[in-house]
Amino acid sequence: MKLTTMTMAALTVGVFALVPITGATGNAETPLPMTAVAAAAPQDDDHAGEAADAHGDDDHADEAKDAHGDDDHAGEAKDAHGDDDHAGEAKDAHGDDDHAGEAKDAHGDDDHAGEAKDAHGDDDHAGEAKDAHGDDDHAGEAEGAHGDEGGGDVVKLAPEVAKEAGILLEQAELGALGESLSLPAEIRFDADRMANVTPKVSGVIDRLLVGEGDTVAYGDTLALITSRELAGLKAKWMISKTNEALAAQSLTRLEVLWAQKITSEVNVQTARAEHESAKTESEAAETELHAVGIDHAALEKIATAPDGNNANAYLTAPLAGTIVQRAATLGETVTAGDSSAKVLFTIVDDSVVWADIAVYKQDISRVRVGAPVALKSDAGDVIAQSTVAFVLPVIDEVSRTATARVIIDNSDRTLTPGQFVIADLSVGNAAEVLRVPQSAVQLVENRPSVFVPVDGGFAPRAVMVGTTAGGYVEIRSGLEEDDLFVSDGAFTLKAQLEKDAFGDGHGH
Repeated sequence: MKLTTMTMAALTVGVFALVPITGATGNAETPLPMTAVAAAAPQDDDHAGEAADAHGDDDHADEAKDAHGDDDHAGEAKDAHGDDDHAGEAKDAHGDDDHAGEAKDAHGDDDHAGEAKDAHGDDDHAGEAKDAHGDDDHAGEAEGAHGDEGGGDVVKLAPEVAKEAGILLEQAELGALGESLSLPAEIRFDADRMANVTPKVSGVIDRLLVGEGDTVAYGDTLALITSRELAGLKAKWMISKTNEALAAQSLTRLEVLWAQKITSEVNVQTARAEHESAKTESEAAETELHAVGIDHAALEKIATAPDGNNANAYLTAPLAGTIVQRAATLGETVTAGDSSAKVLFTIVDDSVVWADIAVYKQDISRVRVGAPVALKSDAGDVIAQSTVAFVLPVIDEVSRTATARVIIDNSDRTLTPGQFVIADLSVGNAAEVLRVPQSAVQLVENRPSVFVPVDGGFAPRAVMVGTTAGGYVEIRSGLEEDDLFVSDGAFTLKAQLEKDAFGDGHGH
């Protein structure tokens, strides 16, 4: 202690003096109360404006010297190692001097105002956070577990997983983009992919094999009809085939006899005519069977068919699709070839649909074939994209509108025939700009961004957008022509990015 050292020095030089020792006994001056003040270790140096005690220490007005000779300032704390702290500063165990608003770590590093020093001595800047590995993150940016691409995180995704998730890549390209025009549209079945099924022979419905809502393939059996008409046609064909065979035998025999000069040429000519007639009748009977749906494979089985089977007529699907209407009932008598007869089944293939857009007469001249079209829901979400296939050259007398038809791939069954949507068309004088589908642009950290492929996954890249029309967005900067970007599935990647950020404790 200072007291012991100084007393021994006085005895050595022969100087004895009675000097009050501040802080050494119970008679010492009472130190001022201090908040969050730590006792310091020996041999600290305190500054001017301090009052010296009996051991040569200089204390200041309104300051208190602790039992170890430490000098504490108002609002300052002296640590156990004798550090001198300034207003708002702390001295570490290595004697480093830190400045106002700064904190010294255990390695003697000097950090600046508004910065935090980590355990590795790294220097982080204002508004930034240093992680345990010494990484430097800048203001407004976040370094996550996924790496960076233009200030965003990477969504780690293997190629096969991305494919299963429906992530599609395209190259950015130039395209025509004009003004935006919103018009009402109705989704309809493609008339080329719709079939009304009626019987080809009259009879009684004996069995029903499908119902409404069932999906069928081409050639699938829909119903079994017991038909006397069909049985009669098959019998007629069998008789004609037999007559043809007999006529052929007769002709062959007479030709042999004529060659032997045993019969006349007239008999041969008569036999040849009878054979041709029988052959014609056989071919006519076969054609009638083909007309009611009996193919060549079925013809070969007619002669060997079990009893009663030749009366069975099978109603089959003329195309693949879904049964949307069934009017047939068991035991019902149906008639073929009657225009007034009801349709038994209606089958539609809704993998491709039409969108008929009502174009007002003042806008007809602005709508062009091939113009980009985006179909939107009432909420404004893009649910499908395509182009104008053609514009019907007829104006409806009642609505005074023309029809612009759009053919849409509906393999994901997003659109339902009968549904009303908003068609956003690109019209007018279109300019060539770098464009991407509207769904490819997502807000990431409040910035319009597109996802691009990077090592190990996909990362958002901030872009500057311009005109939006026909389901496309103009890209003014951030993406170059031929750059790969995610054209389908960007929303899925954004959702995964936000999920990962939430799990890591980051905010986006």
